[in-house]
Amino acid sequence: MLKLSFAFVEDYKINKQLAESYLDGKRLHSKLFVSGYLSKTISSYIMIEIVIEARNAAIAPGMNVKRILPFRLKRMVGPFIFMDHAGPVQSTPTNGSSLDVLPHPHIGLSTVSYLFGGQVTHRDSLGVEQVIRPGEVNWMTAGRGIAHSERFEDPASLAGGELEMIQTWVALPEKDEEASPSFDNYKPEVLPIYTEKGVWMRLIAGDAYGLRNEVKTLSPLFYLHAVIQQGSKFGLPKEHSERAIYLAKGSIEVNGQFYQEGQMLVFIKGVDPIIYARESVTLMMMGGEPLGERFIWWNFVSSRRERIDQAKEDWKQGRIILPPKDNKEFIPLPNDKSKPAGSSPAPELLS
Repeated sequence: MLKLSFAFVEDYKINKQLAESYLDGKRLHSKLFVSGYLSKTISSYIMIEIVIEARNAAIAPGMNVKRILPFRLKRMVGPFIFMDHAGPVQSTPTNGSSLDVLPHPHIGLSTVSYLFGGQVTHRDSLGVEQVIRPGEVNWMTAGRGIAHSERFEDPASLAGGELEMIQTWVALPEKDEEASPSFDNYKPEVLPIYTEKGVWMRLIAGDAYGLRNEVKTLSPLFYLHAVIQQGSKFGLPKEHSERAIYLAKGSIEVNGQFYQEGQMLVFIKGVDPIIYARESVTLMMMGGEPLGERFIWWNFVSSRRERIDQAKEDWKQGRIILPPKDNKEFIPLPNDKSKPAGSSPAPELLS
């Protein structure tokens, strides 16, 4: 049997077990190798680097979420280092405040909040108070440090499973990690729409499919909300090296394989798959260019471990200012006895 050098497939990030399965299936042959590299023929068989299953997590006493990133085998996609999918909330809580996320700090990242339904009130250290509604882009850059809260104060938005939101974190380039914090809200009408038969997409940030918007970003990326009708087909944007889609609702087919709600598909660099909607689907599409290694602990992200240690001390000592319009309570710094699910006491290196 042909022996496959796994150094050759490193550029495609194909793990040994997967590559061997294709060998055993006699799908690979000597013509796949050109000057020591795999030819593009292999990409017709292997499209996806990894499939990430959303895990359950809690961000408040009454708010459970699906956590997608980070994942132990895939920490980042481009600059995207974190992704949660909250809701839809299936029942109205007797105590709406149980859903609230109290004031908490961030450094070294931008948070991006995007709602499918309902509304949430954002308050931060800058004095910003913003009611976030569906279709808006809410981009908060933490830089050297900011605190914010997210409160669900409209009872009507909690009724009937309406509340549903996606939050991602975008790591900052090293030169911008100590930037001044900022917050920007962008209304749906300033976000370009891409349509073709059975396909609707809103560009949340960056550039894709020839579209670009005015959302301020600090590194090359793309982020889209897409709704694809049953039976329709579409492809990935080609402008960026790292690309992924998250299935918020529905199921798709890629290269003869089926994928469903709650899964993230991370695609191999350079492939050009055709994605088929087996039913009406709602997707988040994202990616961009990698930034390099990052440490993450709790809500802190940095290229330097010691900077996270400093952020811990800054929060304990009150040097990160609470939101002036929401400063009566806050989330204390986790410790060894009370650490967030899935984290460890020491900062974790991401790459």
